[in-house]
Amino acid sequence: MASTDTTTAHDGGSDLAGLEAGLDALETVQQGRKPFRQTLKEKVLPPVTALVLVLVVWQGLVSFKVVDDPSKLPAPADVWHVVRDAWLQGELLGYIWTSVSRGLLGFLFALAIGTPLGLIVARVKFVRAAIGPILSGLQSLPSVAWVPPAVIWLGLNNSMMYAVILLGAVPSIANGLVSGVDQVPPLFLRAGRTLGATGLRGTWHITLPAALPGYVAGLKQGWAFSWRSLMAAEIIASFPDLGVGLGQLLENGRNASDMAMVFEAILLILIVGIAIDLLIFSPLERWVLRSRGLMVKS
Repeated sequence: MASTDTTTAHDGGSDLAGLEAGLDALETVQQGRKPFRQTLKEKVLPPVTALVLVLVVWQGLVSFKVVDDPSKLPAPADVWHVVRDAWLQGELLGYIWTSVSRGLLGFLFALAIGTPLGLIVARVKFVRAAIGPILSGLQSLPSVAWVPPAVIWLGLNNSMMYAVILLGAVPSIANGLVSGVDQVPPLFLRAGRTLGATGLRGTWHITLPAALPGYVAGLKQGWAFSWRSLMAAEIIASFPDLGVGLGQLLENGRNASDMAMVFEAILLILIVGIAIDLLIFSPLERWVLRSRGLMVKS
């Protein structure tokens, strides 16, 4: 009998050792780095190809006189000359920094307001019934609608810009957190209460970490609303003391009927939006998904 128990224990130990070895091997495969050529092929080549295709189509429309009026569609070279001149004159970074600094600061304000608001709406039934539909309605309201009242209330200054950003971004951040909290398994909350994680401690250690995927999605959407709200405010509420941001640059090009400047502003707005997403929100989203085993580390 003892021999049988020993054999069983030995087999169980062998099975456990095999399982551990298999998990170690699996982890090694997941954490292994892809070859540079494969990374280049999968992540760099597709967007570069798409960009080249857009430029070829754009140049073709100009070269074959499909759009033969430069005041409607300038050639890519004309837009490049405008961008280069702005760089050589030391103005390009100023345009970008004016808008990016406003956008990021306004987004941080929206984050500080939208996060506790989302938690309150998610956890207090009366508040959800009272404010939840209003948040959803505000999220669907175009940001440009807030510019005229913000100008009347606050005047032509940076406070007006931040107010428009807040009104555009806070509902998205709050609703994203509410959605994340709603998707937290009740078992997590019961386990947290059993371990003494109640009140603020339970919110910090249980609710927020479990709701992180939905919260991050809300942050990404909140940034998109912040950026669009800011561009709308800069286009409509132009004033010399506010400086020249990307939205103001776009409006200046329209007033001067300079389509090369208009395209310059559009491309810069697009590039900045993509850069912020790639540098901040995409890595954050990958980290959240990877920490939950939803993405293979590469």
